[in-house]
Amino acid sequence: MTDTTQSPATLGARLARIDKAWTALVLILLAVAVMDSARFLPVVTFASGALLGTAPFILFAVAAIGFLKATGAENLLARAFMGHELRMILFAALLGGLSPFCSCEVIPFIAALLAMGAPLSAVMAFWLASPLMDPAMFAITSGTLGIEFALAKTAAAVSLGLLGGFGTMVLKNSPVFADPLREKPHIGGCCGVKQPFSGRPVWAFWTEPMRRATFRDVALDNMLFLLKWLALAYTIEALMIYYVPAELIAGILGGTGLMPILLGALVGAPAYLNGYAAVPLVAGLLEQGMSNGAAMSFVIAGGVSSIPAAIAVWALVKPRVFAAYIGYAMLGALMAGLAWQAVT
Repeated sequence: MTDTTQSPATLGARLARIDKAWTALVLILLAVAVMDSARFLPVVTFASGALLGTAPFILFAVAAIGFLKATGAENLLARAFMGHELRMILFAALLGGLSPFCSCEVIPFIAALLAMGAPLSAVMAFWLASPLMDPAMFAITSGTLGIEFALAKTAAAVSLGLLGGFGTMVLKNSPVFADPLREKPHIGGCCGVKQPFSGRPVWAFWTEPMRRATFRDVALDNMLFLLKWLALAYTIEALMIYYVPAELIAGILGGTGLMPILLGALVGAPAYLNGYAAVPLVAGLLEQGMSNGAAMSFVIAGGVSSIPAAIAVWALVKPRVFAAYIGYAMLGALMAGLAWQAVT
């Protein structure tokens, strides 16, 4: 006899299980095939070639993330939040840019630090630097935009962390940062990981079956993650090159001065898909005439204000602290854009 006690999944539940990135990629290619069939093969060829060219960096990034997770090396980040406040801010900014956390892992990590009494200044430094750079991001950025841009973005990430950390320390007694936490902050995460400082790193992770399994699972998950987002981003880059007039981009985001950099920061916030997908988009915009300074302000402002990064902050602190977080991001993006424009 058939069990009819379980109701079938609703349409909304089934749609929620569909991967948005793969769906968007398929729909874009179908639209090109139907509306401009002559461009279909060039678009696919461009995206495939760009993806293959980035493959060595993807493999390195995947291996690096798997190693950090399997060994527990991310546990070392907790040491940045011990000792004198100035030292904590410095190390939080430096290590924030190297953290292998996904966006959902940042929430329980930061919540635990705040519960342990870590000062908001050090947490702010980590919050601002963390979404901008990590080992995988550095590899992808180096392969697509060049090692100089990757190093400059890393320096900008650390500098932004220092700006937010020291600014919060100086203003910690002001109404903005007084009593910063929500009454019942959300501390759950979607990654199902343990607290990152629960044990010492085990560098020879291959000697333990569970750590080998962690390496395999994390590497596979990140491989699929990078593959889908980069495939989508390279396809969008191809569309920009073939359909968006270079004069339009150059007219809005090209040239020198403050205005293109300011527009890059303002456009970066809503246009940011995620850090990995943004790299090919910026490459396409640069090819179309975007200025170097605007490109830097785009990736800094967009990275910090992107939905995954912003949710981690919004979930734990009051709106006025969140507003300060966004303010630091915009100011840091403008400063980074002006600095990069001046040296390139």
